[in-house]
Amino acid sequence: MTVRRHATALETVSVTVPEAALEAFESALSQACGTVGFFLDEATRMWTLEGVKDQGANEPELVSAIAMAELATGITAEVTRHDTPADGWLARTHEAFPEQLVGRRFAIRGTHLGGPTVPGRLTVVLDAAIAFGSGEHGSTRGCLRALERVAARRPRRILDLGTGSGILAMAAAKLLRRPVLGTDIDPWSVRVAAENARRNGLGGRVRFLRADGWGSPAVRGAARYDLIFANILARPLCQMAKHLAAALAPGGTAILAGLLDTQARWVLAAHRRHGLVLEQTLREGRWTTLVLRKMGPEITA
Repeated sequence: MTVRRHATALETVSVTVPEAALEAFESALSQACGTVGFFLDEATRMWTLEGVKDQGANEPELVSAIAMAELATGITAEVTRHDTPADGWLARTHEAFPEQLVGRRFAIRGTHLGGPTVPGRLTVVLDAAIAFGSGEHGSTRGCLRALERVAARRPRRILDLGTGSGILAMAAAKLLRRPVLGTDIDPWSVRVAAENARRNGLGGRVRFLRADGWGSPAVRGAARYDLIFANILARPLCQMAKHLAAALAPGGTAILAGLLDTQARWVLAAHRRHGLVLEQTLREGRWTTLVLRKMGPEITA
């Protein structure tokens, strides 16, 4: 998941595609846009994706990524654009980001919200202007609910792969009181996540670094992990299944998300081939979170 700053002049880039092409075009827009959202038209069963970016920015990346998505899916999508005033966009973002109460333990709130925190909840504060992964998305909510359910195991070595805003890493650090490593391929995401950690008083407990998944020696070197979050996309999850299974400690847990219900079966199959077993499936709307376990005695340190 990626996050980026917004500039004074913004534009919204939109495409409408069938569900089978949703993942490819979401990935394409993410190459050029700081935030990407998608919405289902129940009548047509078509998905509209909207990405917000600086006007005129990242045009070669956008054109190339859209072309690759069309080639991969066989779907030709009409790209539409409209100007998005920064002030209006920020106001709409604030309006659409009320405090989120997730599961039994978490409250996610924007920096624009005042007043006391919710009693009995662990509050994670994010800047709604730049945060992708702010608690309202089904995949993020599913991961937070899954975290509550595996917390009793008290995992020690924790990795948040594709950290985005850092929300899952911070939630784990608050709930488990353990150090957490968060990584993202996007350097702006790493900077924003680090700032969010400082805002939440977690600068000494959560460490973020730029890393290309399991290709990073720093990520591989910190294995074996007792808990791994991977809230990304179905295709890269399948491609990385072997590496994730190898990096997970015996008895360790993987929480996988970013999956539409229709994609969960083949992501599960990819990980089962490498020895992981399904422990739980959580659903939030059309989104599925998988909780997987690596069998064997738990390792304590």
